[in-house]
Amino acid sequence: MIENRKQVIAELQKVIVGKEKILEFVFSAILAGGNILLEDTAGVGKTTLAKSFGRVLALQMQRVQFTPELIPSDILGYMSYHTETKSFAYEEGPIMCHMFFADELNRASGKTQAALLEAMEEKQITVDKTTYALPEPFFVLATQNPLGTVGTQPLPYSQLDRFMVSLTMGYPDMESQLAILKARQKEQPINHLTKMLSKETLIEWQNAVKEVEVTDEVLGYMIRLAEATRNHQSIQIGVSPRGIFALNQMAKAYAWLQNRSFVTPEDIYQVFIPVFSHRIVLEENGFVNRKQAISVLKEIIQEVPVP
Repeated sequence: MIENRKQVIAELQKVIVGKEKILEFVFSAILAGGNILLEDTAGVGKTTLAKSFGRVLALQMQRVQFTPELIPSDILGYMSYHTETKSFAYEEGPIMCHMFFADELNRASGKTQAALLEAMEEKQITVDKTTYALPEPFFVLATQNPLGTVGTQPLPYSQLDRFMVSLTMGYPDMESQLAILKARQKEQPINHLTKMLSKETLIEWQNAVKEVEVTDEVLGYMIRLAEATRNHQSIQIGVSPRGIFALNQMAKAYAWLQNRSFVTPEDIYQVFIPVFSHRIVLEENGFVNRKQAISVLKEIIQEVPVP
């Protein structure tokens, strides 16, 4: 086993330059057993980030490009009739993996998007009334194009709520862009990433995260933050109980990644916006708007007393 948990982040930084905090959030969500949503313009490294995590964590990854023509069976698989046995058998879909990369999720139809709901929440799928368990570990890493981009439609609230975190990578700074260009003059650095964990070690780490302690005072702080979103005059729909649970799990994973066995209010402060920003619907426009949501959440985190 590697000696320092941050060695995983250091290995990823060989490819994802200047985005240490984003890498920590994604890794924390994975350790917490959650799903990750990345919203950004094209070309900022979302696909590279997904592939890098797959390599460093040594996970079986399947990537599906979501388009309007995609149907649920393209993801979940289907029942096929075998003439030899004169019976139907399940033909696995790409969902049968450890890391399912749903690229441009919000370009698909609502029916196809909904095919992921059971997998994201219960780690299982149902095909022709038969339920199949997904491999362990399992999580979804999805990207969505900014709303208003041609061919996109908003993800339903029920689906957004199943993502533990919503993140945006943003453009790299000048120094990072220079480092990226120099590193890619002759080769792709992603081809040289080293496997840092085994599947078994990742599961062991996920179990260790569950043992991180959270005091009643810190749990109460999380609940007050969620209640503040439900009572804010600018918010139409506040954070659900699932959102509080996600905040709790994410904070435990983030604390564990910092080599601590307990959660502090500072951990809550760090992960608050990634966990809550996609879970509130504003009164003004009736849908999730990331920039406006972050502005409102910053008000809330300043107003709610810290234990």
